[in-house]
Amino acid sequence: MFESFKIRSALFHHQKGDIDKAKEEYAQLYNRGYIRASYMLPWSIILLREGGEANYKKAKEILAKAQKAPDMDASRRTDLLMNFAVADFKLGNIEKGLELLERAHQNNPNGNTYGALGYMYIAAGMTDKALEFNTAALEYDDEDPVILDNLGQIYYRLLDDKEKALAFFEKAHELKPGQIDTLWFLSRYDLEKGDTEEAIEKLEKAMEGRFSPLNYMTADEITKEIERLRG
Repeated sequence: MFESFKIRSALFHHQKGDIDKAKEEYAQLYNRGYIRASYMLPWSIILLREGGEANYKKAKEILAKAQKAPDMDASRRTDLLMNFAVADFKLGNIEKGLELLERAHQNNPNGNTYGALGYMYIAAGMTDKALEFNTAALEYDDEDPVILDNLGQIYYRLLDDKEKALAFFEKAHELKPGQIDTLWFLSRYDLEKGDTEEAIEKLEKAMEGRFSPLNYMTADEITKEIERLRG
């Protein structure tokens, strides 16, 4: 009874944005040895979003135990593999992270796995694989702003074709105006045109978003860029 109540309470605080309270209650459940995917998966997401080596390692520890949770199902297993893969990737275990995410994608291909794996190929500098996979992802869903942003990043970062990249960034922005990385790259075009104010506006909009470990830029990096541009 205590555990069920505490899970509901923790998830309520998480959904309401009271992250500190949610973390406190997740930790209480975990420390009592209560193993349930229903709270361990969202807790791992908090840790991944907060970032840092200690949090990534803690997320892996939690997810390893969550594998044996009695409420684990196919959908949650895909989420578990994705989160574990991201933690590994951020800890520098790039091959292991890719392997896990590829497995998750093979088991249950969906927009989340297409977007995450597509980005990780880019971050790993795997130009040919990134282009092949993200092109296939676009065929899966040509209106997914993450996939469109991924393609923009391939042409901008890996292929040095800013003109072709711009079309993907603009479409991604049209579909999701608050997407953090898209706003960052579009701000680069503003600066090239000499429009510093427009660039700052986009960066400030980006700061309103929820950062993830698979964002190209961190909140600190964007904050410093805004300060630099303001002089």
